[in-house]
Amino acid sequence: MKINYYPDTDSIYIDLSSKTSVESTEISEGVVLDYDGNGKLVGIDIDNASDKLDLTEMILNNLPSKVHKLSA
Repeated sequence: MKINYYPDTDSIYIDLSSKTSVESTEISEGVVLDYDGNGKLVGIDIDNASDKLDLTEMILNNLPSKVHKLSA
């Protein structure tokens, strides 16, 4: 899973899978779910993220994997 923030558009994209999105559904204003060819969720796009989320902190609890921080 990858979480990318794009400050120029104030959007966040959460990659849940490396599979390609073939279908998208807007579930609320500026929140889009992307699905692969089998109907499985592969990504979440959030526009105007700073209005919808607290971007100052991210807490990850009990993940069974390594966490990598990439600097911009």
